Amino acid sequence: MNSVSDDQAGVCAPLGFLAGAVYCGLQLPAPDQRDLGALLSERPCTAAARFTTNRVVAAPVILSRRRLATGVPLRGVVFNAGNANACTGPEGLAAAEEMTRLAAARLGVAPGELLVASTGVIGVPLDMAKVRAGLATLTVSRDGGLEAARAILTTDLVVKQAVTRVPLADGRAVTIGGMAKGSGMIHPDLATMLAFLTTDAPLDRAQADVLLGAAVDRSFNMITVDGDTSTNDMVLLLANGAAGGAAERLTRDDLARLQEGIEAVCVRLARAIAADGEGATRLIEVQVRGACAERDARRAARTVAGSNLLKAAVYGADPNWGRILAALGRAGVPFDPDRTDIAIGPVLVYSRGRPVAFDRAAASAALQPPEVRIAIDLHLGHATATAWGCDLTERYVAINSEYTT
Repeated sequence: MNSVSDDQAGVCAPLGFLAGAVYCGLQLPAPDQRDLGALLSERPCTAAARFTTNRVVAAPVILSRRRLATGVPLRGVVFNAGNANACTGPEGLAAAEEMTRLAAARLGVAPGELLVASTGVIGVPLDMAKVRAGLATLTVSRDGGLEAARAILTTDLVVKQAVTRVPLADGRAVTIGGMAKGSGMIHPDLATMLAFLTTDAPLDRAQADVLLGAAVDRSFNMITVDGDTSTNDMVLLLANGAAGGAAERLTRDDLARLQEGIEAVCVRLARAIAADGEGATRLIEVQVRGACAERDARRAARTVAGSNLLKAAVYGADPNWGRILAALGRAGVPFDPDRTDIAIGPVLVYSRGRPVAFDRAAASAALQPPEVRIAIDLHLGHATATAWGCDLTERYVAINSEYTT
């Protein structure tokens, strides 16, 4: 598999996908600012999605869930940043429906073939006058992937895109592209994030749902910035089959390769979200091995990655390994501190129930690069998992104390 991490095509890298974006004034103006866009397939798509697990659900999620449940092939999604269209009553649902009607008319598809996604401040009515004006000028093209990726950013500092190509057994290659946003209100089981994945591989609904679900569990559900979940999360996979072939002809090896490819794109996007956490200066990667089951390894890893005490220690380059051990103890998984090893970067700091004499300067130095790695071995089984988080800084507090003002 050939991964292309710097391919600016993003969601337009697979055959048959178009995208574009405009600035309509939902966010404050800035260089290259975009806040309204669309992703469109030239042909009908099989779709699969995962949505927020928060019981407070935004209007775009309600509408998109309904349309996805019909099983009607989709053509794309229209989206905006700067306003979540959440907690806005019946008017919010009407606004989401109008967004799809206007976008469908502009793009030449049926409204029911489009999903809708929004991100931004909660509880503020969506300014449909601005949306109408923006959609009246929206165009999509093969070159629009980067602009579309810009149009979903809020407090993000960087655009998040990923592309990979997967060879199939019959000699054809298929492409998987993705874009995502997320910086704050990020926690496992989805958070204030949007992610759109595209592929020209042929997939049926069951295949797409299984492949996406497994990839989300090992990527977006393994990141945390601040422990808060949101009202608007969506991860959407669109498969249009433009590379040729048929879903029923995919071999077991083909599906395994596609699983690997979708997961690779999701992990790259998830890592980018964690690294771009609000105010963050470091990405934290927590690897847990030796767990009794994968679910235990995942829960342990993300509990450690989400510890505010550990996040603050990483910011201060303080090798306070007791915070790691304490987080493991409250993760709610089988765990024996007398069998556990903990390393900060290459430095072993705790082993089998005892502190290890270690070079504190070396351990502190291991906490200072842009990517910090913490390795944990529970010595109970063979399951492994990795979670990603970021350090906790004063800037996080500043950003979130000023968000609506």
